[in-house]
Amino acid sequence: MQTLIHLLKCNIGTGLLGLPLAMKNAGLLVGPFSLLAIGILTVHCMVILLNCAHRLSQRLQKTFVNYGEAMMYSLETCPNTWLRTHSVWGRYTVSFLLIITQLGFCSVYFMFMADNLQQMVEEAYVTSNTCRPRKILVLTPTLDIRFYMLAILPFLILLVFIQNLRVLSVFSTLASITTLWSMALIFEYIVQEIPDPRNLPLMASWKTFLLFFGTAIFTFEGVGMVLSLRNQMKHPQQFSFVLYLGMSLVIILYTCLGTLGYMKFGSNTQASITLNLPNCWLYQSVKLMYSIGIFFTYALQFHVPAEIIIPVVISQASESWVLFADLSVRTALVCLTCVSAILIPRLDLVISLVGSVSSSALALIIPPLLELITFYPEDMSCVTIAKDIMISILGLLGCVFGTYQALYELIQPSNYSIANSTAVYA
Repeated sequence: MQTLIHLLKCNIGTGLLGLPLAMKNAGLLVGPFSLLAIGILTVHCMVILLNCAHRLSQRLQKTFVNYGEAMMYSLETCPNTWLRTHSVWGRYTVSFLLIITQLGFCSVYFMFMADNLQQMVEEAYVTSNTCRPRKILVLTPTLDIRFYMLAILPFLILLVFIQNLRVLSVFSTLASITTLWSMALIFEYIVQEIPDPRNLPLMASWKTFLLFFGTAIFTFEGVGMVLSLRNQMKHPQQFSFVLYLGMSLVIILYTCLGTLGYMKFGSNTQASITLNLPNCWLYQSVKLMYSIGIFFTYALQFHVPAEIIIPVVISQASESWVLFADLSVRTALVCLTCVSAILIPRLDLVISLVGSVSSSALALIIPPLLELITFYPEDMSCVTIAKDIMISILGLLGCVFGTYQALYELIQPSNYSIANSTAVYA
């Protein structure tokens, strides 16, 4: 049950709330089917990763191998001499991508919490007990959004000092409760008085579809935690059932929220669906509760890069300085995610960029290649080889073109302001 809660919390993050905008970027018909296909491919690649890690641990008589070690050990046994001699770079590459991906998630969490906190504070004086749809009104914020990011910073630093996943499960349970309650209220609102969907395009342009791809991949945030969660289980052989159950619930939730959210708000869909909710105390509490859930989820996503970087640092420190070095690295990494959020406060584009750059590599490109390298000496079928090559090519194309489109959108001049990133609809 703890593992299922962790798995759900690792996937149900800020990317989920950006799915209505992703559907807008793909189209009302293309979006749901594309999201379902990406979800199935991602879960399949998670299973591939688990199978490869299990086979390598048996082959090398190890109790557990992580993602980076699985890549390194598989390269050590491949037929190519050059790959065998440079196998350690497989681990370095995966570790680097995991660090970029997970810290990217954490940076997006900063933006999400600051966006919602700013909107709650700035609109407090006009918030009412009556819940009505938002009308367009430009607000002038009294505090820069960077102030809200800096206000959150010390609390997150204290949170990441907790290192044990079992201890974090208490906070994860609290996050799950607040998230579920928030999602129930969001669904309760978006299913009411849905406008005629026939006015919405069934298919969007290919340029915006590339942004959809990055956002969709980003939403499946748990790929970096799969092996760690399996290793933490008392009975690891039960993890396959937990994975299929948890990810089935996640895919259904993603598809329903993304489609219904886009149908409800149409062309006014914001980077996060919480920013479209009515300005009344009930839905302000939704933003608060979901932000609390994201706050605790931050520690779970932070666990992966911390487990990669901190052992390297403390191995260079004397025994008396180990604790200081550990806490210093954790503090520095949290500050890094905060600075990144301050420099690029475009929630929708950063989600797409992180998804296209590193999430696609970890979720779609590397696992099929890992399967080819690991099981090729065992006479793989031609169908499996062709399937793995096609998945990797699809992931590579999405990575290249999605990254290009997200960067192109970021450098375009717009009326978007750092000081007024959320307060557009009131």
